[in-house]
Amino acid sequence: MQALNQQLEHFQELYNEHRPHRAINRSTPGEAYRSLPKAEPRLRHGDEHWRVRYDTVDNVGTITIRYAGRLRHLGIGRAHAGTPVILLMNGPQTLVTARHTGELLAEHIIDPGRDYQPRKRQKPLPKEGLHVNDVPEHL
Repeated sequence: MQALNQQLEHFQELYNEHRPHRAINRSTPGEAYRSLPKAEPRLRHGDEHWRVRYDTVDNVGTITIRYAGRLRHLGIGRAHAGTPVILLMNGPQTLVTARHTGELLAEHIIDPGRDYQPRKRQKPLPKEGLHVNDVPEHL
């Protein structure tokens, strides 16, 4: 078994790091993989401070937070009334996820001049019959 594992490791090294492929411009799979940009979270991270709060969406589809010394009502949606949520907040930026499923329910950028904060508009899905690749990049 040990000899077989050594052979497989040797083959993997040759295949991924030494044998160029015609389909990827004569580069190795390892080079092609390392040259691709990796998926990252949409939100910045690092030295930022994120507040975490557990709450439940009220019967009109909002949760209430204190921001800049005043109460603000974040619109989540009436369809989510009674849903236990996790609120992540960094400055004026918020993310609200369903506690049990992790589904992203709403994003907000808090406007200090308003009490009610509507959800940030999501990009609409492509119309029926269109393929994802047919949607212009600016959407």
